[in-house]
Amino acid sequence: MAETIADTRRLISKPQNLNDAYGPPSNFLEIDVGNPQTVGVGRGRFTTYEIRVKTNLPIFKLKESTVRRRYSDFEWLRNELERESKVVVPPLPGKALLRQLPFRGDDGIFDDSFIEERKQALEQFINKCEGCRPPTGTERALSSHVLTR
Repeated sequence: MAETIADTRRLISKPQNLNDAYGPPSNFLEIDVGNPQTVGVGRGRFTTYEIRVKTNLPIFKLKESTVRRRYSDFEWLRNELERESKVVVPPLPGKALLRQLPFRGDDGIFDDSFIEERKQALEQFINKCEGCRPPTGTERALSSHVLTR
């Protein structure tokens, strides 16, 4: 019986120059959620969040874009990802039903601290979604969420 020996030779790599080391990565997608704004009055009141995207991925038509989305749009995105991808989609932050009860003594879901917590949780959610691969379904749904819809 022949014994196999592992090949331990080093891989030959090309020397790295400054542009390789400090230039933009070959494929990148940066998504930031920020600048929450509450609009409307009474039962028609809701909060929107600004989504800023920078990318060089070909599925995105624009290399930089900014749109405003509300929580229900993130629910739509999650449902699309679950429907189209074969990976586990991260959970969204909760609906905060208790914060919507009347006579709370605070602004409930429109309280500044709650809006900030939700903004951070939505940014974590969308960046975890960006990490969901394979890219086909995920990037198609993400590009639809942040550009069109």
